[in-house]
Amino acid sequence: MHTMNVKTKYYNLLKSGKKIIELRLFDEKRQKIKVGDEIIFSDSSNSNDNFRATVLKLHRAENFNALCQIIKPEQAGFSSKEELISVLEEFYTPSAQKKFGVVGIEIKKN
Repeated sequence: MHTMNVKTKYYNLLKSGKKIIELRLFDEKRQKIKVGDEIIFSDSSNSNDNFRATVLKLHRAENFNALCQIIKPEQAGFSSKEELISVLEEFYTPSAQKKFGVVGIEIKKN
């Protein structure tokens, strides 16, 4: 069982099913996630608001730009590749992306 806190805007998109891929660095914590695992997603501003989902697929790439060749930005809650990269670089620097790589965690709500 894994847990992830997600900013409210993106949490609501995940919870509604409009966002089916959560994007993260492929750091030590994310390397433990396997297809079929469950994740409890929580709203970062209200930890009592959460839901469970099952991991369907892991989309790996060296950075978010390359990941956009594999997934559609809309699947991750963004209207364009440019928006996706701009927002995610606020969280994850290019050097961190280079060090760990990135992952798109495709989920299905339980």
